[in-house]
Amino acid sequence: MPANLPPDYFDAERRYREARTHLEKIACLEEMLTIMPKHKGTDKLRADLRRRISKLKEAVRTKKGVSRRESAFHIEKEGAGQVAVVGPPNVGKSALVAKLTNATPEVADFPHTTWKPTPGMMPVDDIQIQLIDTPPLSQQYVEPALVDLIRKADLILLLVDLQTDPVKQLEDTVALLEQYRIVPKRFQDRLGVQRGFTYIPFLVLANKNDDADSEENFTIFSELLEDDWPMISISVKTGRNLELLKRKLVERLEIIRVYSKAPGKTPDMTAPFILKKGSTVEEFAEKVHKDFSEKLKIARVWGEAVYDGQAVQRDHVLRDGDVVELHI
Repeated sequence: MPANLPPDYFDAERRYREARTHLEKIACLEEMLTIMPKHKGTDKLRADLRRRISKLKEAVRTKKGVSRRESAFHIEKEGAGQVAVVGPPNVGKSALVAKLTNATPEVADFPHTTWKPTPGMMPVDDIQIQLIDTPPLSQQYVEPALVDLIRKADLILLLVDLQTDPVKQLEDTVALLEQYRIVPKRFQDRLGVQRGFTYIPFLVLANKNDDADSEENFTIFSELLEDDWPMISISVKTGRNLELLKRKLVERLEIIRVYSKAPGKTPDMTAPFILKKGSTVEEFAEKVHKDFSEKLKIARVWGEAVYDGQAVQRDHVLRDGDVVELHI
C-alpha cells in the first residue's frame, strides 16, 4: 500500500537532512510523525521514525558535555504559564522581558541581538509567569528547535513596532508560524480540524506607543487590521500599559488561584495552587496530593460565589481566589 505522504512531510524531511544538532533532528522527525497519515501503508515508516527519535533522544541524554547550541532551546516550564515572546527583529522583545522579569537578555538598538531564548519570571500578585525572549523570526531561516519551543508554549505574545509597518510585521509573523503549523487558537473554528496543527492563544503587543504621534499610529494600525485581534498598545520605554499587560496575560492563560486551608487553621495565602478556569474541587484535591481526590469526602469553600465555609461536593467549580478546606 502506498504511503501517500503530503508535501509538508517532504519539507520536514528536507529540514531533517539539513539539521545540524540532535535536538533539531528530533523536532523535525516528530513533525514528520505528526504530519504522516495513519494507515497500513505508513506503519513501517512510522516505526522507523520512532526508532530514530528514540535513538537521538538517548544520545542527547547520555552525551557528556552537551553543546550550548543543543541545550539552549530546551526550557522547562515554570510558574503559572509559559509565554513565548515572538516577533520580527528590533521590535523590543528583549527590552520587554528585561523590564518585566529577572532575566537579563542582551538589549541593543540593532537587530538580531538575541541568538538564543532567554527565560525570566514575571511576578503578578502572588503568582509567577514565565516569559521567554526568543530570537527574531525571519523568512530566511528559523531554527527548528525554536519552532518546537514556541509550539509547546501556553501563549504567544507577538510584538510589533508601531513605528515600522506593524500590519506587515503582524501578517508576516503569523504567516511564518503557520508554515510550521502553529496557528492562533482563535482561527481553529475557521480552519477546522487540521492534522498536525497546534492552536495556541495569541496576544498582540503594539510596542513603541511612546507619545501622541504613536497613539495615532496605533489607531490607524487597529483600523487597517482585517481580523479583530486581542491587542494592547504598550511602551516598554515609558512603561505604558505594562501593568495592564500583566493582567491580560493572566486572563489569556485562563488560570485561577486557589488557596489551601487545613481544618482548624488559617489559610495559606502566600502560595496559591494554579488551576485552569473551570477546575473542580476534585481537580484541586488531586493537585494538593494524588491520594486526596480518591479519599475526599467533602470540602468547605470560602469565596465570592459561596458563603463562608460552605460545604460543597467534588464537582463544585472553583473561582479565582477561593479558599478550600479538604476533608478526607
